[in-house]
Amino acid sequence: MTEITKEQVLETLATVLGPDLEHNIVEAGMVSDVFISDGKVYFSITVPADRAKELEPLRLAAERVIKDMPGVKGALVALTADKKGAAPASRPQPQAGHGHSHAPQPQQRAGKIGVPGVGAIIAVASGKGGVGKSTTAVNLALGLLANGLRVGILDADIYGPSMPRLLQISGRPTQIDGRIINPMENYGLKVMSMGFLVDEETAMIWRGPMVQSALMQMLREVAWGELDVLVVDMPPGTGDAQLTMAQQVPLAGAVIVSTPQDLALIDARKGLNMFKKVEVPVLGIVENMSYFIAPDTGARYDIFGHGGARKEAERIGVPFLGEVPLTINIRETSDAGTPLVASEPDGIVASIYRDIAAKVWAQIENKPQRAAPAIVFE
Repeated sequence: MTEITKEQVLETLATVLGPDLEHNIVEAGMVSDVFISDGKVYFSITVPADRAKELEPLRLAAERVIKDMPGVKGALVALTADKKGAAPASRPQPQAGHGHSHAPQPQQRAGKIGVPGVGAIIAVASGKGGVGKSTTAVNLALGLLANGLRVGILDADIYGPSMPRLLQISGRPTQIDGRIINPMENYGLKVMSMGFLVDEETAMIWRGPMVQSALMQMLREVAWGELDVLVVDMPPGTGDAQLTMAQQVPLAGAVIVSTPQDLALIDARKGLNMFKKVEVPVLGIVENMSYFIAPDTGARYDIFGHGGARKEAERIGVPFLGEVPLTINIRETSDAGTPLVASEPDGIVASIYRDIAAKVWAQIENKPQRAAPAIVFE
């Protein structure tokens, strides 16, 4: 099969007229960087924010001509807005489904809507990498599932997706009518990740608008079905992707993951402050790698110190959700794609995660989601 080039994509997009009907969208400078991977084409189209809904047919036309190109397996095209202070670009949404009576229902206000059929959306975040955030997110999701809820997980780390490996899922998702994506599934969790759409070794060299567009499509154009809760594994730090999720999505709350030492807590505070500024409730802090129990002697070692996250939670007045030990099993099962809550459900660590999940759910059960503050990508 002949490899598709950016030049071919742009040449094809030049057949699509822009809003003025005089220049095509390439000439008008409306097309972002084009990214091609495994026969799929990704790009966004910049439009005036106040005309976003009106110009949805333009996005569909661009998507259609690219999908009709020989050798193209699919296209991910999004609108981004270019006017400060206006409403963000949006698309018509499917009708919301009806979840269990105990699940919070998506709210809609000022153009901000939840995901159809999804009761609550929870972000799992950290101020820095290397603290075990993704492993925590997976086991938290499995803990919620073990506690009787219908759960999905979205891998929001575009540059370093880890869910395919952590949940031992391979292959490509199928599409409904060539547009809506069916999530992958394992251990009873519905899962979506950029790792399912591109090869593991592919370098994602994307600017902010492309990341934002991809996140919104993975969130809103996936057939999640009826879920009580969707766990979002956020990338580390406080960059574009984090702000997109925090400001565009009506999050029920955020869980912050940190290790006990001071340096990690300094970065965790950045995440806490970000969520505070965008009015997303912090559901609590998890102290990961809290202590180490030697498997041969049973002796306990506080390798990274101990109790720092609990003290930080008490200092700023947010719940402390629990201490997760540093164990060889957590590392081995994460690498093998067999998370502890699923592979050793009766173990001590699994019970810790289930307890954390219960504390998180207790804070959001029967509480409506809040509409997110407005944001426009520039």
